[in-house]
Amino acid sequence: MSILLVLLGFVLLVIGGEFLVRASVALSFKFDISKMVIGMTVVSFATSAPELLVSIQAALSGSPAIAINNVVGSNIANIGLVLGITALVGPIAVDKSFYKLNWPVMMVFSLLLYYFLYNDAKLSFLEGSILFAGLILFLIVLIRGVKNNAVVDEVDETLAVVSGFKIFIWLVIGASALYYGSEWLVDGAKEIALAIGVSEAVIGVSLIAIGTSVPELAASVIAAAKQEKAISLGNLIGSNIFNIGSVLGLTAIVKPIPVTEKQILSNDIFWMLGFALVLLPMVFVKQKFQISRTKGFLLVFAYGAFMFLVFTR
Repeated sequence: MSILLVLLGFVLLVIGGEFLVRASVALSFKFDISKMVIGMTVVSFATSAPELLVSIQAALSGSPAIAINNVVGSNIANIGLVLGITALVGPIAVDKSFYKLNWPVMMVFSLLLYYFLYNDAKLSFLEGSILFAGLILFLIVLIRGVKNNAVVDEVDETLAVVSGFKIFIWLVIGASALYYGSEWLVDGAKEIALAIGVSEAVIGVSLIAIGTSVPELAASVIAAAKQEKAISLGNLIGSNIFNIGSVLGLTAIVKPIPVTEKQILSNDIFWMLGFALVLLPMVFVKQKFQISRTKGFLLVFAYGAFMFLVFTR
């Protein structure tokens, strides 16, 4: 039954996330928000909704380890699994914004998260507010630094003519699916952890983290295979920034998150920092400004080693 709950939870999160993205973009067009701003803000927030609902649900139901490790695990999976597998399908070009803005900001958010958790073994309302405010500042800098005629592939312009009634229906479906999906996923994950004798932190950093990264992995691999558009390393790094700034930031604002599993601070978060840190030298060594298939293999191998150590500790 617990496995069924987890599977149904994943399905509902994917469905809910998709409907919420559509509704958010269509609603943004109604308010005459530019395509560029929609792509860089509205879509990013909407695609973080599954992780956000899972973390809030976990925190409110007394499972803070799942709330924290959902984000820590997702950030590791975004680089080790999503970026690694996508690079195996086809090399990924890296532009200058990677080391001028995106990577430094990701490292600042990652280090801030580590400091906040290490300082008093919890993520407080104030610390969550700082993370979320930092995200808003990052978005302002990002939007100002992009030319007005920049093309944002993720925005579907056909959504500009969707009726208000259809937007409302999409919002209801998306919100309902996300709510029940997050509830079932967290409940099922807790039951699995209890049944196989592992901690909730292990389930959060593995099963739940991979599950919430699957839609992004599928989209990246399909796009790389079809060569329909360039796969942006900045998008994956941006997802990590959003996970810390919006998911953990907003969750801590709703309810402070205590660290209940020592492995989070003694192990898992260092893997997250390591995967983030290794990207910089990786971009500048052999085949500069490109994540080649060899580099992709190394990332996937490192992610496999991380998962092995998680389940054997």
